[in-house]
Amino acid sequence: MNMNAVGIDVSKRKSMVAILRPGGEVVAKPFEVPHLSGDIQSLIHQIQSLDGESRIVMECTGHYYESIAHELTSAGLFVSAVNPQIIRNYQDEDNSLRKVKSDKADSLKIARYTLDRWAKLKQYGLMDELRSQLKTMNRQFSFYMKHKTAMKNNLIGLLDQTYPGVNTYFDSPARGDGSQKWVDFATTYWHVDCVCKMSEGTFIEHYQKWCSRKKYNFSKAKAEEIYETAKGLVSVLPKDDFTKRIIKQAVEQLNTASQTVEQLRSLMDETAARLPEYPAVMAMKGVGTSLGPQLMAEIGDVARFTHRNAITAFAGVDPGVNDSGDYSQKSVHASKHGSPTLRKTLFQVMDVLIKTKPQDDPVYLFMDKKRAQGKPYYVYMTAGANKFLRIYYGRVKEYLASLPQ
Repeated sequence: MNMNAVGIDVSKRKSMVAILRPGGEVVAKPFEVPHLSGDIQSLIHQIQSLDGESRIVMECTGHYYESIAHELTSAGLFVSAVNPQIIRNYQDEDNSLRKVKSDKADSLKIARYTLDRWAKLKQYGLMDELRSQLKTMNRQFSFYMKHKTAMKNNLIGLLDQTYPGVNTYFDSPARGDGSQKWVDFATTYWHVDCVCKMSEGTFIEHYQKWCSRKKYNFSKAKAEEIYETAKGLVSVLPKDDFTKRIIKQAVEQLNTASQTVEQLRSLMDETAARLPEYPAVMAMKGVGTSLGPQLMAEIGDVARFTHRNAITAFAGVDPGVNDSGDYSQKSVHASKHGSPTLRKTLFQVMDVLIKTKPQDDPVYLFMDKKRAQGKPYYVYMTAGANKFLRIYYGRVKEYLASLPQ
């Protein structure tokens, strides 16, 4: 039976396709396929018309590959999406010394990779689409979190000129709709004179009604503290319509960003819950409904990692190597070759462990030991992330193996 290896080098609006058979037989020289419905259907018919079994491999570059992978898979073709780094590191006999970088050369290289890894290729399917969706959500989540931070800093900067320190009055976490108590408070009491121009009794009564209307807990002691603090504050901007307008606009922008962040956080958790490893990931210490889906989004399917060192290398928290001859450096910085987004999420998990101090968690105990030895912050946090990923890899693989096929 003929083996048809279809290598697809994907770019933004088009792909380069090459088809090979064992022995270097060229079925189709590299040709261009625009990402249009008619052109993709023509490619599908061409592949389906080939004699023998066909397997398609493409790099999972950004999100460009998703549409064509979906169309080819829906047509019943075998599709495998491979990490670009794997293709980049792949050395084939035809291009071992002379490095050629072009779309045509890349499509041929992917086709040769397809032949070499024929039996080990993993088929792209529904779970891969879910993971792609989750990763896209996570990137949007990261974008809106940065936007939210910028809007928050902007509002605080304005309030420092009308009601200094009002953002420190409450530390209540954000609600499900993204609203925060200090922001709601600043919306009503946007200038220090909004408090000081009342008598203490009138303010306390007004504040109590505000808490009832906004469904916040009321504390008379807190109201008295707010009033006493306000009397000693000095504002820069006057209490007029212009100042009120810019404060209200800043509040609206922050609330919009906060609402989007919380909606994405909830949607990511719902999507992650549809993946098989969700229970195993959520059972790990330092991981919650926010960081858990973020980890799953950036790590993806653990089955694509051949061993635990591969997953730490993917994250870039593996120790580097620097030795030659008799020289061997013992302490080397982490490689940082992997995903910076994943490293950021891992550091957030490590930060949760440092703050919560779970005494039965091996990762926290390991970091605490390194910290007690006087290791710098970055060293013990990176070492903790490395250990966490190794445990993650083992537990998730073990859990998945226990599930019915």
